[in-house]
Amino acid sequence: MSTQTTTSTGTTGATATSSASAPAALASAHGVTTIADTVVSKIAGLAAKDVSGVHALGGGAARAVGALRERIPGSRTNHAQGVSVEVGERQAAVDIELIAEYGVAIADLAAAVRRNVIASVERMTGLEVTEVNLEVADVHLPDEDDAVEETTVRTTTRVQ
Repeated sequence: MSTQTTTSTGTTGATATSSASAPAALASAHGVTTIADTVVSKIAGLAAKDVSGVHALGGGAARAVGALRERIPGSRTNHAQGVSVEVGERQAAVDIELIAEYGVAIADLAAAVRRNVIASVERMTGLEVTEVNLEVADVHLPDEDDAVEETTVRTTTRVQ
């Protein structure tokens, strides 16, 4: 099923036609490529983290579980933390929960995250991204890192 949009340009009578159909790379005469939700969520998570002003992804509980997971020997970082997606045959929708750095304009941050996520997902998967919904769960303050470092130093140097 493809939809066609016809647009007329002014008095010249010229007509432009565009067609929105399934990406040719995902469906061809030789077969169909299906992309798993986890693939899209990892791509979106990495793209969101690349934007300056994003401190972390996920809310408090997700980050706590992620911190515990990273301490287990042999475990891997969860790049999809704080990201949920819905993937169809031709389209994907992305929801991201993030922690913003203090002092960053949240509206500008949201626009940059959306741009980067849409560009990365569409380029790597060929899926059309219909929406990127963002939830800013918290603002990271610079002095919060100092408190964490002091606690870490205090607990590691307790016994020698």
